[in-house]
Amino acid sequence: MSEHIKCVVWDLDDTLWHGTLAEDGQVVVRQEVVTIIEQLDRRGILHSIASRNSHDHAMNRLREAGLEKFFLYPQINWGSKSESLAEIAKHLNVGLDTFAFVDDQAFERDEVRFNHPMVSCFDALDASALETVASIQPRFITQDSAHRREMYQSDAHRNQLEERFSGPKEEFLASLGLKFKVANATEDDLRRAEELTVRTNQLNTTGLTFSFDELKSFISAPDRLFLVASLDDRYGTYGKIGLALIVLEDEVWRIQLLLMSCRVMARGVGNVLINLIRQKAKDAGVRLEAEFIETNRNRMMYMTYKFNGFSESIKNGDHLLLDGSLEDIQSPPSYIELDAKNIRIPVTG
Repeated sequence: MSEHIKCVVWDLDDTLWHGTLAEDGQVVVRQEVVTIIEQLDRRGILHSIASRNSHDHAMNRLREAGLEKFFLYPQINWGSKSESLAEIAKHLNVGLDTFAFVDDQAFERDEVRFNHPMVSCFDALDASALETVASIQPRFITQDSAHRREMYQSDAHRNQLEERFSGPKEEFLASLGLKFKVANATEDDLRRAEELTVRTNQLNTTGLTFSFDELKSFISAPDRLFLVASLDDRYGTYGKIGLALIVLEDEVWRIQLLLMSCRVMARGVGNVLINLIRQKAKDAGVRLEAEFIETNRNRMMYMTYKFNGFSESIKNGDHLLLDGSLEDIQSPPSYIELDAKNIRIPVTG
């Protein structure tokens, strides 16, 4: 079972409701399941659907029950449940190893286990156990996690607009009015920062996790720079979506961890954050290094470093040390408004 469940995917017939919709249009929603969905939603756990049913018929029943809003990218079709889970994961841009699947049919659960052994499967009769499973119990419920579903729904709306947009991608991004803010972390950021280190796998340069107390020590340490990034646009906020932990020495700065939420992968803000750090290091007259630990998920972050002037200097198994060039530092693209004016650099030495 995954250490951290991000999305629960539900069957419908004899799982979310009693009965089979195709046979009985008056199926009764299981209120105990609705209670679980509402509780997990408040914790920041996402929900979707994988069901063999008529899409329109099922969606109409969900609307009647007031439940449609809870489900992101529902897959209601006649294909396999494993195919449906893969499609949901693609749209959410999260790994299947962070999924739980609930179905009343042992055959369906076995089919998912066979094709996606990393998915945690539950019998619908045991759905109540979801509330107490450790991997679905976040340590903190932050403002970002409490509104996670709404932020993903905004992302879905942006994606639909982008698909319909006929011009160059840069023109679409310019239409969003992206505002990227980078600032020193405060104690108010610590719960979300810990959550980011735990939840972010793909756009994470080392895969390291940090506890609340470890992160708190970074704020006050004179030889540490702890940055937190947030992103907003005309459709709302993406929330706190990135952080960087940098060790400061007299002659060299070392990026110990840099990560970005997968929801902003296509916005180019990872490049902006790296180049901001490069410029700050250049202004301070120091060299810049970055730690990188290869995982099976973070190849894109390695390429992001390479694209922005970093090269390997030391390799020890999966552990790399990268040297960062401080030449040809890129300015933010014209479609991103960067606010980094309040960053304070601790004085070392």
